[in-house]
Amino acid sequence: MNAFKQVEAIVDKNSSVSTIIKQTESHQEWWGRLLYDTLWFLSRTFAVSLFGFRLGRVERLPKSGGLVVLSSHQSHLDPLLLGLATDRRLSSLARSSLFTFRPFARAIAALGAVPIDRNASTVTAMRTVIQRLRKGAAVIVFPEGTRTASGQLGEMKNGFALLAKRAGVPIVPVAIVGAFECWPRSRLVPRPGRIRLEFGAVITAEEVDSLSESQLAERCIRSLHVLDKTARSTQRGRVRH
Repeated sequence: MNAFKQVEAIVDKNSSVSTIIKQTESHQEWWGRLLYDTLWFLSRTFAVSLFGFRLGRVERLPKSGGLVVLSSHQSHLDPLLLGLATDRRLSSLARSSLFTFRPFARAIAALGAVPIDRNASTVTAMRTVIQRLRKGAAVIVFPEGTRTASGQLGEMKNGFALLAKRAGVPIVPVAIVGAFECWPRSRLVPRPGRIRLEFGAVITAEEVDSLSESQLAERCIRSLHVLDKTARSTQRGRVRH
């Protein structure tokens, strides 16, 4: 048994993170689906008109089953933009402290938020995400860890490769361009602009399983750089969406 499994095996099932996960799952009610769909429609209209929202993709995402949506990270807008770019409901990682205010917790849980306890170990946080992936969720992962400070791709961590391999799920890489100009870290509110999302080919679960963690990470990171370059070169053009 390796170190990851040893730690995973002794994590208390009654921990705060596990409790939050159960509370989150219990809130996936009909009103949550209605809330998500309503906000999706309104936000899509808003994004197209204010941000000139456009996207390109090689293929449709899998309609069901766990999926890692591996994206560059430019702005607070990114989770919203990724959700608008797909017909699937996407889950984003959220600080567990956000779940302490019950009305707000119910709302973000209904929208698919995955609670992550920042005070817990990295292994516990990864275990939380793996559980959600194994249950069929499509989870957004930002390998840069934080929003870019310059608008360019930053250094990427390889943890996503372990997540995908442990959960046995496919990965789709996505590059976001223009969101930094619309809402950089230095601004309190967004401004109009042009945003482009470029989706790469899905790396199937079989491919994920056949590659080592380092090979998988290298392939995904290389793909993100190619997609980023493509998105920048087509950002100003008219692209059907």
